[in-house]
Amino acid sequence: MDTLFTAASGALRTLFAQPHATHACPTLPDKGTALSPSERRHAAGLMRVNHVGEVCAQALYTAQALSTSNPALRAHFTQACNEETDHLAWTAQRLEALGERPSLLNPLWYAGAFGLGLLAGKLGDAVSLGFVVETERQVGAHLDSHLELLPKEDHASRAIVAQMRDDELAHAQSAQEAGAMELPPPVKELMRAAAKVMTTVAQRI
Repeated sequence: MDTLFTAASGALRTLFAQPHATHACPTLPDKGTALSPSERRHAAGLMRVNHVGEVCAQALYTAQALSTSNPALRAHFTQACNEETDHLAWTAQRLEALGERPSLLNPLWYAGAFGLGLLAGKLGDAVSLGFVVETERQVGAHLDSHLELLPKEDHASRAIVAQMRDDELAHAQSAQEAGAMELPPPVKELMRAAAKVMTTVAQRI
């Protein structure tokens, strides 16, 4: 019952509560942001994708924390989840500033990511950590691409994405040092394919 309560609480908090960051949203105070309507829509689509990624991160880390019997590793996943809450809050704030909404499919994205987190956790701690490493590396590359795709004048979004990228790569390094195993190439390719579907759909819906 405690496990079910924790899972339900995490889902409700992520999907329906206002996230609160423990660190201030990254900014470039000497640079203002002035966007045309088309640039604003484009930036909003990209930031919606990034918000979905943070919804999935909450689900993954929550599921992995629940599925390990190692107290130290559970604390590791919980801490990472808490740190990702900053990203969830920042992307939500940026979407609101751009006059846009989060993805309508967030409950679906959360459920899918939670299931993957449970599966990875059931395969063992080394696999679960390996899943974190590969996920965060792919997210880091994805955020690098968004720094190329975002309007050059959207300094607000770019500051958020740059900080998120650095944090995600730090999470990958931390998981590597905690004992992650290298995932097989077919698994990595499957993860890339699933991420491609999610990012394509979430940018629009």
